[in-house]
Amino acid sequence: MASPAAELIVLVDEDGTAIGSMPKPLVHHGETPLHRAFSAYLFDDSGRLLVTRRADSKATFPGMWTNTVCGHPGPGEADDAAIARRADYELGLTVDRLCPALPSYRYRAEFRGVVENEVCPVYLGRFAGSPAPDPTEVGEWELLDWAAFRARQETTQYDAWSPWCREQARLIEAAGLLEGLATA
Repeated sequence: MASPAAELIVLVDEDGTAIGSMPKPLVHHGETPLHRAFSAYLFDDSGRLLVTRRADSKATFPGMWTNTVCGHPGPGEADDAAIARRADYELGLTVDRLCPALPSYRYRAEFRGVVENEVCPVYLGRFAGSPAPDPTEVGEWELLDWAAFRARQETTQYDAWSPWCREQARLIEAAGLLEGLATA
């Protein structure tokens, strides 16, 4: 798939209200402004989670394992459309049955001088197709059942997993949001 046009990131105020936009290359640095994002945890028909390792060339959190797909909705773009766009671009997958899991999730994290500062709703859903990752986005991928995913997060080196993925996984579990997911 062709590279997307220059992405605009939606800047938000403390209440999550859009206050403007900025080209993506100008957003992430040591003083990253608060902006909109999303995280999606996508499962196959057997209930296995697709996890990805961010490409080593990524500007933010390179080489870290994380959830299926993360990104930023563009100005006026709904989260479900943004998730479908990024899943197609990064992994060649279609997305189905998205549902909000942590709609008010927000975090700030820093790695190697680059800060993430996001209002980042989290979604659970399904994917269809076989992953065909864009190597500029995804270095590796695996399908894991939830228990294996969480065990790996808790037993590997701390910076092997993105900080948002570690925290989101704990919150998803604590909220009981995985019930019936394997058969839904």
